[in-house]
Amino acid sequence: MINQTKFNLPEVYSTLEETLESAEKILTAAVDDAKTLFHTPVVSSLYDNRITSRVMVLREFCLQDRKMRFHTDHRAAKIDHFNEISTASVIGYDPELKIQIKLQGNISAHYDDEITKSAWDQSTSRSKKCYSVKGGPQKKLKTLKITILKILKLRRAIKIFQF
Repeated sequence: MINQTKFNLPEVYSTLEETLESAEKILTAAVDDAKTLFHTPVVSSLYDNRITSRVMVLREFCLQDRKMRFHTDHRAAKIDHFNEISTASVIGYDPELKIQIKLQGNISAHYDDEITKSAWDQSTSRSKKCYSVKGGPQKKLKTLKITILKILKLRRAIKIFQF
Protein backbone atom coordinates (compact mmCIF):
# COMPACT_ATOMS: atom_id res chain seq x y z
CA MET A 1 0.00 0.00 0.00
CA ILE A 2 1.05 3.56 -0.61
CA ASN A 3 0.95 6.24 2.05
CA GLN A 4 -1.34 9.04 0.89
CA THR A 5 1.14 11.90 1.26
CA LYS A 6 2.39 14.36 -1.27
CA PHE A 7 5.56 12.25 -1.52
CA ASN A 8 3.76 9.01 -2.38
CA LEU A 9 5.84 7.07 0.15
CA PRO A 10 5.54 3.34 0.83
CA GLU A 11 3.77 2.18 3.98
CA VAL A 12 6.55 -0.33 4.67
CA TYR A 13 10.19 -0.27 3.55
CA SER A 14 11.64 -3.59 2.44
CA THR A 15 14.76 -2.46 0.59
CA LEU A 16 17.53 0.07 1.03
CA GLU A 17 16.64 1.50 -2.39
CA GLU A 18 13.09 2.35 -1.21
CA THR A 19 14.50 4.05 1.87
CA LEU A 20 17.00 6.11 -0.13
CA GLU A 21 14.36 7.02 -2.74
CA SER A 22 12.00 8.30 -0.04
CA ALA A 23 14.76 10.24 1.72
CA GLU A 24 15.76 11.80 -1.59
CA LYS A 25 12.17 12.88 -2.33
CA ILE A 26 11.74 14.39 1.13
CA LEU A 27 15.08 16.23 1.30
CA THR A 28 14.93 17.48 -2.29
CA ALA A 29 11.47 18.95 -1.65
CA ALA A 30 12.64 20.43 1.68
CA VAL A 31 15.13 22.72 -0.04
CA ASP A 32 12.33 24.93 -1.39
CA ASP A 33 9.53 24.10 1.05
CA ALA A 34 9.96 26.08 4.29
CA LYS A 35 6.82 24.45 5.71
CA THR A 36 8.38 20.99 5.98
CA LEU A 37 10.35 20.20 9.12
CA PHE A 38 13.15 18.80 6.96
CA HIS A 39 13.81 22.35 5.67
CA THR A 40 15.44 23.08 9.04
CA PRO A 41 17.29 19.97 10.24
CA VAL A 42 19.59 19.89 13.25
CA VAL A 43 23.30 19.87 12.41
CA SER A 44 25.54 18.54 15.18
CA SER A 45 29.30 18.55 15.44
CA LEU A 46 32.01 18.03 18.01
CA TYR A 47 33.95 20.94 19.48
CA ASP A 48 36.03 21.15 22.63
CA ASN A 49 34.95 17.60 23.58
CA ARG A 50 31.28 18.63 23.46
CA ILE A 51 28.53 18.00 20.99
CA THR A 52 27.16 21.25 19.62
CA SER A 53 23.90 21.35 17.73
CA ARG A 54 22.16 24.03 15.77
CA VAL A 55 19.15 24.25 13.48
CA MET A 56 20.19 25.23 9.97
CA VAL A 57 18.25 25.92 6.79
CA LEU A 58 18.76 23.33 4.05
CA ARG A 59 19.68 25.14 0.82
CA GLU A 60 20.68 22.25 -1.43
CA PHE A 61 20.49 18.46 -1.40
CA CYS A 62 21.91 16.01 -3.94
CA LEU A 63 21.88 12.31 -3.08
CA GLN A 64 23.98 11.40 -6.14
CA ASP A 65 26.78 13.77 -5.06
CA ARG A 66 26.11 13.00 -1.38
CA LYS A 67 25.95 16.71 -0.67
CA MET A 68 23.87 19.05 1.47
CA ARG A 69 24.43 22.80 1.52
CA PHE A 70 23.62 25.18 4.36
CA HIS A 71 24.34 28.90 4.59
CA THR A 72 25.78 30.63 7.62
CA ASP A 73 27.60 33.82 8.44
CA HIS A 74 31.36 33.36 8.01
CA ARG A 75 31.86 35.15 11.34
CA ALA A 76 29.87 32.51 13.26
CA ALA A 77 31.76 30.43 15.84
CA LYS A 78 30.58 27.21 14.19
CA ILE A 79 32.87 27.91 11.22
CA ASP A 80 35.91 27.51 13.48
CA HIS A 81 34.33 24.37 14.93
CA PHE A 82 33.80 22.88 11.45
CA ASN A 83 37.32 23.78 10.35
CA GLU A 84 38.84 22.14 13.43
CA ILE A 85 36.73 18.95 13.38
CA SER A 86 34.77 18.31 10.21
CA THR A 87 32.80 15.26 11.37
CA ALA A 88 29.10 16.06 11.72
CA SER A 89 25.61 14.62 11.67
CA VAL A 90 22.34 15.98 10.33
CA ILE A 91 19.00 14.83 11.67
CA GLY A 92 15.43 15.73 10.89
CA TYR A 93 12.08 14.30 11.95
CA ASP A 94 8.55 14.84 10.76
CA PRO A 95 5.88 13.43 13.10
CA GLU A 96 3.21 13.65 10.40
CA LEU A 97 5.25 11.51 8.02
CA LYS A 98 6.60 9.45 10.94
CA ILE A 99 10.01 9.60 9.31
CA GLN A 100 13.41 10.42 10.76
CA ILE A 101 16.36 11.00 8.47
CA LYS A 102 19.86 10.96 9.97
CA LEU A 103 23.02 11.46 7.95
CA GLN A 104 26.65 11.43 9.03
CA GLY A 105 29.56 12.90 7.17
CA ASN A 106 32.01 15.78 7.00
CA ILE A 107 31.46 19.51 6.75
CA SER A 108 33.64 21.85 4.76
CA ALA A 109 33.25 25.59 5.12
CA HIS A 110 33.58 27.83 2.09
CA TYR A 111 34.18 31.57 2.11
CA ASP A 112 34.81 33.99 -0.73
CA ASP A 113 35.15 31.32 -3.41
CA GLU A 114 33.15 30.19 -6.45
CA ILE A 115 30.75 28.13 -4.32
CA THR A 116 29.89 31.07 -2.07
CA LYS A 117 29.68 33.52 -4.96
CA SER A 118 27.20 31.27 -6.75
CA ALA A 119 25.14 30.78 -3.57
CA TRP A 120 25.14 34.55 -2.91
CA ASP A 121 23.98 35.31 -6.45
CA GLN A 122 21.09 32.85 -6.03
CA SER A 123 20.08 34.18 -2.59
CA THR A 124 17.06 36.39 -2.05
CA SER A 125 17.51 40.01 -1.02
CA ARG A 126 16.01 39.11 2.39
CA SER A 127 18.68 36.44 2.94
CA LYS A 128 21.41 38.85 1.88
CA LYS A 129 20.20 41.33 4.51
CA CYS A 130 20.38 38.65 7.21
CA TYR A 131 24.01 37.88 6.38
CA SER A 132 24.99 41.56 6.22
CA VAL A 133 24.35 42.38 9.89
CA LYS A 134 27.06 44.54 11.43
CA GLY A 135 28.99 42.84 14.19
CA GLY A 136 28.14 39.32 13.05
CA PRO A 137 25.99 36.66 14.67
CA GLN A 138 27.97 36.50 17.91
CA LYS A 139 27.32 40.12 18.90
CA LYS A 140 25.63 40.31 22.28
CA LEU A 141 22.56 42.44 22.59
CA LYS A 142 21.67 44.36 25.75
CA THR A 143 17.96 43.69 25.30
CA LEU A 144 18.30 39.94 24.82
CA LYS A 145 17.81 39.03 28.49
CA ILE A 146 14.72 41.21 28.71
CA THR A 147 13.23 39.61 25.59
CA ILE A 148 13.92 36.09 26.86
CA LEU A 149 12.39 36.92 30.24
CA LYS A 150 9.25 38.24 28.55
CA ILE A 151 8.96 35.07 26.48
CA LEU A 152 9.51 32.87 29.53
CA LYS A 153 6.88 34.79 31.46
CA LEU A 154 4.48 34.40 28.56
CA ARG A 155 5.14 30.65 28.40
CA ARG A 156 4.65 30.37 32.16
CA ALA A 157 1.35 32.23 31.87
CA ILE A 158 0.23 29.88 29.09
CA LYS A 159 1.17 26.84 31.15
CA ILE A 160 -0.76 28.12 34.15
CA PHE A 161 -3.74 28.85 31.93
CA GLN A 162 -3.69 25.38 30.38
CA PHE A 163 -3.60 23.57 33.73
